[in-house]
Amino acid sequence: MGLTFRKSIRILPGIRMNINRRSVSFRVGGHGGPRRTYGSRGRRTTSMDLPGPFGYRRSSRRVGRRGTIRR
Repeated sequence: MGLTFRKSIRILPGIRMNINRRSVSFRVGGHGGPRRTYGSRGRRTTSMDLPGPFGYRRSSRRVGRRGTIRR
């Protein structure tokens, strides 16, 4: 079984920095509304909790100058 590393630090109310082994991400927004996550690897995610067992999530990747996805 592999070991994992993940740390979440609250910077200000509504802003959180998540650190793991490969990247750093910032989450803006709190409970009860939409949240936006910006990752150091180019991924941007919008998510929101909806009533009941439902949720909404949409991800997009940053595109490089030549139209290719950066990795």
